[in-house]
Amino acid sequence: MGRGIQPPMSELTQLDPRVCEGLRLFNEGLYFESHEALEIAWLAEKGPIRDLYRGILQVAVGNLHITRENQTGALKMFERSKKWLSGWPDVTLGIHVGQLREDMASVVAQLEKPNQNSSGEKRLFLFKPIIYDQSLCIKQKSGDKTTSSLKCDRCGSIMTAGNCKITCQNCGNRFDCSDLSIYFDELI
Repeated sequence: MGRGIQPPMSELTQLDPRVCEGLRLFNEGLYFESHEALEIAWLAEKGPIRDLYRGILQVAVGNLHITRENQTGALKMFERSKKWLSGWPDVTLGIHVGQLREDMASVVAQLEKPNQNSSGEKRLFLFKPIIYDQSLCIKQKSGDKTTSSLKCDRCGSIMTAGNCKITCQNCGNRFDCSDLSIYFDELI
């Protein structure tokens, strides 16, 4: 990728569960863990989609650099990720790549403004979740944290449960399990 060549997508119809986990972790602000999950998927994949995985994991690393107040490292990672995110359709396998490119450009513009002395923690407002279609995630084995009985009331995506917290992998919407009757209108 990175040469403006659109990869053949006909053979791919679902996302690797490790990619879905990486996207979920990214949307929870767990950028190191997101990078780890996406890296495993990237290394295992042999087809051209691996370049997209690589681009997303580099955005996660860029965000991690910001949280550690390493603006130079973040800018380098975002620059590298452009190469791997370019050429993909705006929505690829349900991942809103075009929106991710726009969000990354916005973060870069903020970082490049003069006198940006705020800490990485204060810059968390810059980060936007990656929008993706969870229905394209390959179903995980029983015993995982995915609950197929709850839909997010904001975006309609499947929610995950863990330690009495219910989280939308897509938009980051989060609730305590005791709030289920209040916040969920629709069960799958």
